[in-house]
Amino acid sequence: MSRKIIIYFMVTTILAWAVTASATGTGIDIDKSITIGSGAKTVFEFTDPDCPFCRKASKYFDSRTDITRHVFFLPLPMHPRAKEKARFVLSMPDKARAYHDVMSGKMDSAPPLASTPEGVKLQEEQREIAKKNKVDSTPTFMINGRVIVGFDLKKIEEALGQKP
Repeated sequence: MSRKIIIYFMVTTILAWAVTASATGTGIDIDKSITIGSGAKTVFEFTDPDCPFCRKASKYFDSRTDITRHVFFLPLPMHPRAKEKARFVLSMPDKARAYHDVMSGKMDSAPPLASTPEGVKLQEEQREIAKKNKVDSTPTFMINGRVIVGFDLKKIEEALGQKP
C-alpha cells in the first residue's frame, strides 16, 4: 500500500472515532452520574429535581427497558429546594432509589434533607459537567449525538426509536 493511502486511512479512522466519541457522549464522565437501567441505548440526562418537565421525562424513561440513563443534576435557582434535593440524592448509598423517591415527589414535603460532603462535591462536579457541555436548562438530553432541550417526546422517540 502506498504511504498516501495509509495516511488517508489513519486520518479517516481518527475522524470517525472522534465523531463517534462525540456522538455517544463519551467525553462525559459517567462515573459522576447516577446510572439507571441497563439497556443498549444511552441517554445523558441533565435534570432538576423540582422541574415538572424533568419529572415527566423521568417517568417516561422509567417505562423504557431499552435504555441506560446517566443522570446529572443541574438544580435551577428558581426551585429553592432543588439543590438540597440533588445533594441529598447524591449523598445516598443507593442513589438510583433516592433519585426515584425525589423525582416522584415523595420528598417534596419532607423536612430539610441531609447531605454529605461527598454528595455536595459530586453535585458541584455534575454542575461543572453541565457547564462544560453548554447545558444551562432542564431537562436536557443527549441521545445519539443529538441534544434535546425540554421534554419533547417526539424528538426523544425520533432519537431512540419507539418503545420496545
